[in-house]
Amino acid sequence: MTAPASIVSPSIPPWAPPRFRSPRCGARTRAGRPCRAPAVAGKRRCRLHGGAPGSGARPGNANALKHGFYTKAAIAERRRLRALLKALRAQLEAVGG
Repeated sequence: MTAPASIVSPSIPPWAPPRFRSPRCGARTRAGRPCRAPAVAGKRRCRLHGGAPGSGARPGNANALKHGFYTKAAIAERRRLRALLKALRAQLEAVGG
C-alpha cells in the first residue's frame, strides 16, 4: 500500500524501503513538532495517538457522559431545595427559634 503524497515527507526518496515511505502520524508532540511514528494501517494516527484497535470513545460517545450533577434538572432541584431551606429558616426566625 503506497501512502498519499501529502502525508509522506517529501525528503524521503522513492527508492527508500517501505517502512520509511509509510504515512506518518498526524499528531503533534508537546514541543509542537509532528509525531514521527508510522500511522496504523488504514488510520491517520500511530498506535500511541489513537490508531490502536479499541482506542477512542465507544459508539455513541458513552465516554463523554456526565455524572449528572450539572444537568438542568439537577441544578433546578438544588435551587428549589435552597429556596425551601431559606423559607424554613425565615419561618424559624419568625417563631423565635
